[in-house]
Amino acid sequence: MSSAVETAFEQQFGRPPVFVSKAPGRIEFIGNHTDYNGGEVLGAAVDRFLRVAVAPREDSKVQFASEGNPEVVAFADAQSALDRASGWVKYPLGVLALLAREGIQPQDGFDFFVTSEIPAGAGLSSSAAFELASSIAFEALAGKELDRLERVRLCRRAENEVVGVPCGILDQGVSGFGEAGRLVHIDCSSETIETVEGPEHTRLWIFESGKKHNLVDSMYAERNRECCEAFDLLKKRYQRIQFLVDVTPEELMAAQGDLPEKVFLRARHIIEEHLRVQESVRLLAKGDLKGVGELLCASHWSSSRYFENSIEELDTLVELLSASNGVYGARLTGGGFGGAVMALCTESFSDEDAKAVADQYAAKYDHDPRFRGMAIAEGAGRVL
Repeated sequence: MSSAVETAFEQQFGRPPVFVSKAPGRIEFIGNHTDYNGGEVLGAAVDRFLRVAVAPREDSKVQFASEGNPEVVAFADAQSALDRASGWVKYPLGVLALLAREGIQPQDGFDFFVTSEIPAGAGLSSSAAFELASSIAFEALAGKELDRLERVRLCRRAENEVVGVPCGILDQGVSGFGEAGRLVHIDCSSETIETVEGPEHTRLWIFESGKKHNLVDSMYAERNRECCEAFDLLKKRYQRIQFLVDVTPEELMAAQGDLPEKVFLRARHIIEEHLRVQESVRLLAKGDLKGVGELLCASHWSSSRYFENSIEELDTLVELLSASNGVYGARLTGGGFGGAVMALCTESFSDEDAKAVADQYAAKYDHDPRFRGMAIAEGAGRVL
C-alpha cells in the first residue's frame, strides 16, 4: 500500500517515486543553547515525521513540490537551482550543495516531493528533519550512503552555511540518531552521540504558544555572539578552556567583573545548563523522574531570566503545567523567542488534562494553544 508521500508524488509527477526517506521532528529535552558552546544536550526524536520522495529524470531538470503548495519550483539543472534558490527549497538544495562537495550527487535531474507532519515554528526542528530526509534521498539517487554521523554533520553545515542559522549539532543529531524509548545524548565538544535511558512510563506533551519563531530573523544569532564574547573574555583569565562550558560556576562568579552584565548572564545560563544535562542523565538512569522534572523547570527559568530567550506566553505555559497533576516538569524547547513548551508527564496525563491547561492559557491570551502528546521515536532513514 502506497504511503501519502508516494501517492502525492505520483499525482504531481505522473509516475511513482523510486526512493522515499523520512526523518522525525525532535524535542530538545534539556540543554538549551549549550550545543554551540561545546556543552552536552539531551533530545528526543518524536513520532511526527517529514517524508521526501524522489525519482531520477532522463534530463537535467530538477523539480521541487510540497504538500499543500500547487506550484512546482523548477530549474534547468542542479547548478542553476543552487545559484537561484530561495525560500523553502534552500533546505534541500543546501544539502545537495554540501553533498556535491563530497562528490555525492545525482547523475541527472530529479523530481522531489515533501510532506510533513511536523508543525513549523513549534520548536520541533522541522528544518533538521527536512535536511536529513533530503540527504538520504539524494544519497540514494547518487548510489552512495554516508554514515549517520557524517550525514548529521553535513546537514548541520548546510543549515549554518546555506540557510544561515548558526545552530549546533543538536537538531540534526537527535533526528538522525533517535531510538524509540531512548533519549539522544550529545557531547557537542567532541560530537560524540549516544542514546541513554529514556523516562519510562511517561509521555512528552508539546504546547504551542501560538507565537511562531523564525531563527534566522530572531535573536538566535545575537545570543550566539554574546556567548562567543563571554568565551573570549573568560579565555583571557582561564587559558585552559576550549569551550564556554569548561568554566566552572565558581570561576564564572570570580570573573563577573570582567564581563558586561548581559554577557555574564548568558554565560551563567550556559554553564549551569550544561551541568543540568549531566545531572539529568544520572537521574534518568536511576529512574528519578521527580528530580528530572525539577531540572526541566530550572532549565526553563534559567532560559527566561538569564538567557532571555523565553517570552511571557511560554512562561505562562510552564507555570500552568507546573501546577497541574501528572506533570513532572516543563520547559521551553528549541531556540526560544516563541515556539513551544515541552512537558514531561505521567502516562495518565490525558487530553482532558491538557485541555484544562489550554483553557487557562486561552482565558489569558484569547488564543487556544495547540497541544499534542508524543512518543519517543526512531531516527531518520530510508523507507523505500
